[in-house]
Amino acid sequence: MKKKRYTEEQIIGAIKEHEAGAKVEDLCRKLGISNGTFYNWRSKYAGLEVNEAKRLRELESENTKLKKLLADKLLEVEAMKDVLSKKW
Repeated sequence: MKKKRYTEEQIIGAIKEHEAGAKVEDLCRKLGISNGTFYNWRSKYAGLEVNEAKRLRELESENTKLKKLLADKLLEVEAMKDVLSKKW
């Protein structure tokens, strides 16, 4: 079965439908997702607007890039310490 990707607009729309009174089971059947997926979405996107959700995704990707850069630099520093600590 092919995995579907839903946009922030679709996710937030589904959460707003639920807040308006739609049953979770009906929404999940309509979207083709499990209840667990819906509740994960709700915990992540509840109370957000579409533009806030897009900004959140941008910040998460930027944070990932910065973490990779930091890890690379720490490895570099550790390698330099090893080289300098050896006696010639």
